Amino acid sequence: MIGWFKQLHTAFGASFLWLVCLIYFTQGFRSFVWTAVSYQLKDNLKLSPSASQFVTSIAFFPWSVKPLYGILSDCFPIRGRKRIPYLTLATLLSLLPWLILGLSDFLRNTRIELMILLTLQNLGSAMADVVIDAMIAEAVRLERASFAGDLQSVSWLSMAFGGICGSLLGGYALDNLRIDMIFLLFSVLPALQLFSCGLVEEGSVQVKAFSEGSAFNGSDMTSGIIDEEEQFSGEKSKISTLRRKKSQKNRKRAPMMEKIFQAPEKNGSSVSPWYQSLKMATYTLFRAFRQPAILRPMAWFFLAHVTVPNLSTVMFYYQTEFLKLEASFLGTARVLGWLSLMIGTLTYNRYLKKMRLRHILMFTQVCLAILTVLDMVLVSRANVSLGISDKVTVLFGSALSDGINQFKFMPFLILSGQLCPPGVEGTLFALFMSINNLGSTVGSFVGAGLASVLNISSGSFDNLFLGIGIQVLCTFIPVVFLFLIPKEATGISA
Repeated sequence: MIGWFKQLHTAFGASFLWLVCLIYFTQGFRSFVWTAVSYQLKDNLKLSPSASQFVTSIAFFPWSVKPLYGILSDCFPIRGRKRIPYLTLATLLSLLPWLILGLSDFLRNTRIELMILLTLQNLGSAMADVVIDAMIAEAVRLERASFAGDLQSVSWLSMAFGGICGSLLGGYALDNLRIDMIFLLFSVLPALQLFSCGLVEEGSVQVKAFSEGSAFNGSDMTSGIIDEEEQFSGEKSKISTLRRKKSQKNRKRAPMMEKIFQAPEKNGSSVSPWYQSLKMATYTLFRAFRQPAILRPMAWFFLAHVTVPNLSTVMFYYQTEFLKLEASFLGTARVLGWLSLMIGTLTYNRYLKKMRLRHILMFTQVCLAILTVLDMVLVSRANVSLGISDKVTVLFGSALSDGINQFKFMPFLILSGQLCPPGVEGTLFALFMSINNLGSTVGSFVGAGLASVLNISSGSFDNLFLGIGIQVLCTFIPVVFLFLIPKEATGISA
């Protein structure tokens, strides 16, 4: 292990490794502060479950437009640099809202102002996520490409460690500290991240305008802004190893993709090279995504979110107000969820990746429906009649649901990698992740609307059993649309 870290230190440098680990650790540790946000909305602002879920859904919307941040940083360098200036800006957006919320009692306890500051904070976190992904993709290129899997492993381990620490400490902090102190304590991490940005050097870049009639041809596709093969890099480059294995397949697809990505002709006007780069990036992204082989599977994953109302915030209110579960216990349950997520990932890679994706996704939806029935058991108090405590039921459901959800997320990652054409993998993959995030956001809105229609509110959970029953039925809707997933697709072949 020590030798492995020494190799990474030699290849990338201590400053870069530290920045990568810190950013991903902070992303995982966000559970520490967002647990406090949930209690702030419930206890201090006295919002109903539907109103609270609406606020959080708005606040997380910046994660649904991640490709915009990648295109922005690639097409519009600041003083000749594409990454560090944007990472610095993103870190400031991540830092300032927590400082303001920690110091201002008025802004912390006013719904609109709180929602705006939380949205800005998520904008900074999402932008930092995209930029550091792009920096990793650039770092592992050429002579250091052999370290791609190692750097990805470091990022995943850092985020998982941050998630476990944040879940454990978040509940403890809520039992012993004021919420404003929790906000200020968390701001230490983005402050440290801001300082660390100055430790990493970045060379200047120059963008050339596209020549008339230029095209992205085949597996090369190195003209203009697409000459950086993993630019706009998306979620943690989780599948770069898979892409290398299928490089031969990409070359075979190149002649077909050349026609798809033929650049539009210039109109002869004198325009900025930055504008040319932006126009070409947008055009390429649109032409790729409109292909049926890409659009249909992504439509399924979007539908799998929006057709199932998300009642997680309502269940949080029920667990804390009706069941009287402590914040420290809920933090422990979240730790089990992180561990279950890791186990789910290993299980998929070991036993399920050769199965057809349609079968895996159908299995996942059925299992999620069964686990949702477990919430009905909890709400109906049937678990007490059977001699099973509420805490055991919540722990069991939390652990299994995160693991089962990973069986849906892993096919999403793998299928996304298989569908990305050569040369625009990073951009298109970031778009896929945004579609997934947008689907989750819309599903949260649907859940908030359902809770409002059923008059489920703080202290009034009479219709919660009915709401969960509707959620169970809706979980089977995505099964009807599985024809959108390629019939022969598996975890190792398109």
